[in-house]
Amino acid sequence: MDGLFYAYAGPRSTEREKFLRDRAANLAEQQQRQQAVKEGKLAEDPAEYIEWTVVDKSPTSRSVGEGRVQPHRRQTSDSHGVMDPTRLRTSSSSGSSSANSEQANRALLSNPYELRHGRRYLREVPYPLPCDLPEIQRQNLRTLLGCTLFGKPVCAPNAAKNIPNRVLEIGCGSGYWSSMCHEYFCSLGYKNVAFTGLDLAPLAPDLNKQGLTWNFVQHDLRRTPLPFDDGEFDMVMLKDLSLVFELGVPFEKFLDESMRVLGKNGTLELWESDHVLRSLLPHPPASKLAVDREIATRTATFPIGPGTPFAPAQNKYIQRANAWIQEALDRRKLPPLPCSRIAQVLYQEPDLLGDVGIRRIAIPLGEQRWEREPPKNDSSTAHQKEKARSGDLTPEQAAIRQTALMTVLQKIESLEPLLKEVSGKNSEEWSHWWASMMSDLLDSSRGSLTGECLEAGAWWATKLAGGD
Repeated sequence: MDGLFYAYAGPRSTEREKFLRDRAANLAEQQQRQQAVKEGKLAEDPAEYIEWTVVDKSPTSRSVGEGRVQPHRRQTSDSHGVMDPTRLRTSSSSGSSSANSEQANRALLSNPYELRHGRRYLREVPYPLPCDLPEIQRQNLRTLLGCTLFGKPVCAPNAAKNIPNRVLEIGCGSGYWSSMCHEYFCSLGYKNVAFTGLDLAPLAPDLNKQGLTWNFVQHDLRRTPLPFDDGEFDMVMLKDLSLVFELGVPFEKFLDESMRVLGKNGTLELWESDHVLRSLLPHPPASKLAVDREIATRTATFPIGPGTPFAPAQNKYIQRANAWIQEALDRRKLPPLPCSRIAQVLYQEPDLLGDVGIRRIAIPLGEQRWEREPPKNDSSTAHQKEKARSGDLTPEQAAIRQTALMTVLQKIESLEPLLKEVSGKNSEEWSHWWASMMSDLLDSSRGSLTGECLEAGAWWATKLAGGD
């Protein structure tokens, strides 16, 4: 007890008392000067003011609060006279914060993963999907599905007419989309297109071994500027980034940065799909474009236009999953229906982007009863008329729908931790619900899918020569 009493109530040293007196006087003087600044009573010569700082006398002095008081001339600015000490502190704090941020970024790049809920996720990043093999396979299936539905891996006409020399895929993941584009350009006779992949997660293999000219750059997409020069690329590709950036300003800033690294007359292409499902109503009108009608007939899908009729999902399991996904994404300010917003963002840049194009497609998750019915109007798709005559999907068409359904179920599985949190289900309750849903949706004899479809789209634009 004697030791504790001495520690808190023992007499102060002479040096410590002197330090406290000087420090109190210094603080009082600073308060008086701040008051004088407010009242406009300070002299104009900045050399008249002396700022006092405490300088540590020795390493041991920090433990007892000892130090010496040293005067120094306040720093001045040529254009503004006396430099506000708050600006000095802000600058110092900003520099320290910047250094800490760089250190944290390097640590994240060197070790981007952590294990949660039995799956691998990005560490310290709000991205809600895992970064493991099952999720990579799901995303690759979506890419393959898009290439099949759009007829090719690049929809922008400008990219087919003016083959790019340098292509950047932002958020490249496994690099599968770049591989598909490489094969497409090779089929056109261009084998030397150089591809660069950018992502925080180093998931892509060495695609140079597959014949690509490939370079992977590891970078946190939330940090700007991107590590590239202005106009360095002839084409920039973005895919499935709606779960990376919040609605509004964050995505618009990222898009501006993507346009900075795109050269003039370069091509911007985006692929995306909705996270909440809707039901396609019977006999939607056909597209006015011949290429869309041909693809729709071949793939048994439906082009989406302004007059395409939709209704909320009818299946009870899809309804539940929709509600949970909607709430989970709303909490994170992420868009549940990104396909309805991308065109609006592109059209907001008329001085920067031209030749904006859109192709949106609805892929039913199963065979629909009304497809066997004869169309009620001439605007129905050729697929609907052919389907009414034949009555059956081809194996290729059935495989497309089955693949779309599987990727939807796999995404629900990947979002399981978020959906359990939103739904309030424990592990046992979730397992029961999941098994019931799988049994209901995968048994085609039940006919439980009544128009529910996956909506996907491609958007493209050309950077105008006068755009900066």
